[in-house]
Amino acid sequence: MKSFTDYLTEGKNTHMIHVEDLVFEGSERAKEAVAFLEEVAKMLDGNAKSKTNATVKWDGAPAIICGINPENKKFFVGSKSVFNKNPKLNYTPADVRKNHTSGVASKLITALRHLKKLPIRGILQGDMMFGPGDVKSKTIDGVNHYVFTPNTITYAVPVDSDIGQKINSAKMGIVFHTKYTGSKISKLSASFGVNVNSLKKSKSVWVDDADFKDVSGTATLTKAESNNIASIVSTAKKQLRSSKSFLDEVVNNKKIIDILNIYANFKVKQGSLDLSTKEFVTFVNDKIQGEIDGLKTEGAKKKKESARNEIVEYLNSKNTQLDSLFYLRSSLAKGKILLLRKLESVKSIGTFIQTSDGFKVTKPEGYVAIDKYTNNAVKFVDRLEFSKANFSVPKNWIKG
Repeated sequence: MKSFTDYLTEGKNTHMIHVEDLVFEGSERAKEAVAFLEEVAKMLDGNAKSKTNATVKWDGAPAIICGINPENKKFFVGSKSVFNKNPKLNYTPADVRKNHTSGVASKLITALRHLKKLPIRGILQGDMMFGPGDVKSKTIDGVNHYVFTPNTITYAVPVDSDIGQKINSAKMGIVFHTKYTGSKISKLSASFGVNVNSLKKSKSVWVDDADFKDVSGTATLTKAESNNIASIVSTAKKQLRSSKSFLDEVVNNKKIIDILNIYANFKVKQGSLDLSTKEFVTFVNDKIQGEIDGLKTEGAKKKKESARNEIVEYLNSKNTQLDSLFYLRSSLAKGKILLLRKLESVKSIGTFIQTSDGFKVTKPEGYVAIDKYTNNAVKFVDRLEFSKANFSVPKNWIKG
């Protein structure tokens, strides 16, 4: 069973998985997916015994890691390259300019200048929401707003609101979601849950944490919704029992798992979450044929053709099992969307996608469900709304 820290490649919080895609990681992970649906439903029912918390996924960029280096007690900022084999920790603007390209460097210099005012104890990770010059004034539906677009989503708050005034006066904005503990940078342990109330207030920094907050009570499930999610969970459990052996068989076939993930993302780009066994076999055949066509020697082509035929033959022999896997994944996705709609009913800041026709209302990027006891975490994201946009909307920041 993987924990949150297993997703930290060189310490990076980058590989969190969509809850429905846990089926591609074997029966135990699929069992976790079903449990996440149950526990998020309990949370929304106000059940204090729920094992799960939820945090909002803010669509910020770049990621900022900052705090006190336990090895020298100095304040630093950095990108995810803090966790490189050769860490890039920045203590001065000169360090930033040396370690990073212009797009990220300007953001990190701003963060270095202002985040030390909080101050931060330990080490935190967050998403930068805006820096100097990023907040603009726009009229949306006849109302004046302050807007900023750190990545794919445009965030908007009314000019005359309390939060709008704070954002307008700030030099930067950041949402913290992860904290790290340890005596060495190379051996830090990560966990979700950052309480920004412990930080000192600074007019130059608009700061928030990612915890899901429903102060209005509007996200509580109705009885009908609770019954609906219970029915979906019951169906998923039955499908899981019938799919268990195949899930554990296919998870050990890296070629098939890799192409299953490629196929799932391909479908998202097409605007669909429905996976079909027949279509998947055709997708595999066509993808590998494209690779064959790109080879130059007959020997290499024949070797690839043999591998293709072996995979296609295997998939054709497992039609019924693949159907069960796809049905299970579909049930998980259906339950996730139901829960997402309730989570999305609470929103303090407007979220939009910029189009050629202006601003189109969209949902928040999504949510992260976290097991309170194991710290396992999965994404609850409407892939047809946000993930598809993330594939196609141009970004206004530069990696580096």
